[in-house]
Amino acid sequence: MVPAGGRRLAGFKFVRQENIGPYFADFLCREHRLIVEIDGATHSTDDEIASDRRREAFLREKGFRLLRVTNDDVFNNLDGVCETILAVLA
Repeated sequence: MVPAGGRRLAGFKFVRQENIGPYFADFLCREHRLIVEIDGATHSTDDEIASDRRREAFLREKGFRLLRVTNDDVFNNLDGVCETILAVLA
């Protein structure tokens, strides 16, 4: 289930690198206020984890939901990532 063109997934429109306050969302479905974050290896130290928690708290306070997926999942299981996104949107 590879995403369709026009930045859509099963009719849900996503934008990339959307500015929200002091942060950027990797992918945002504005209509459903869902942010999909693609995490690489730079989210594993104590400082990075603490920064992610502050960022997530800010975004949730603004009414957004967050879904984190790994780079590895995107590269090796894109269908599963898409299914997970759709399940969260359902």
